[in-house]
Amino acid sequence: MTPGINAARKAAVPHTIHEYDHDPASESYGTEAAEKTGVEPARVFKTLVVAIDGKELVVGIVPVTTMLNMKLIARAARGKKATMADKQAVERTTGYVLGGVSPLGQKKKLKTFIDDSALGFDTIFVSAGRRGLEIELAPRDLATLVNGGFFPLHQE
Repeated sequence: MTPGINAARKAAVPHTIHEYDHDPASESYGTEAAEKTGVEPARVFKTLVVAIDGKELVVGIVPVTTMLNMKLIARAARGKKATMADKQAVERTTGYVLGGVSPLGQKKKLKTFIDDSALGFDTIFVSAGRRGLEIELAPRDLATLVNGGFFPLHQE
């Protein structure tokens, strides 16, 4: 049980947990999750923490098949510039290790921006809080749980 799963359960949001054997040699946690759960990769989303204007940490959630566009997330967060957050800051702020950062149940609630491609699916997969553990839920339920919104955020 992780804080992410607990958050979904506590809110009584319909969800499904998918567990698989994580291969530490895997080059992409997201691609591995798609392969091992048998889901089309565009439905598996990665949770990335970025720093806006070198100060505020925010979360961007994009398909594992894409890259987070820094200009787009900066604009969504009403900032000028976005950069990937420092690894230690991510782990300290979210309570999760990289590769297992869940948008749910973070130690400190960060502003969350979800790529609008998520709305094309009935359910999407995000990390449930550790490598090898995914939670499947409706995109709008995810947005409600994290108090987030939908924006164009990715580049192919």
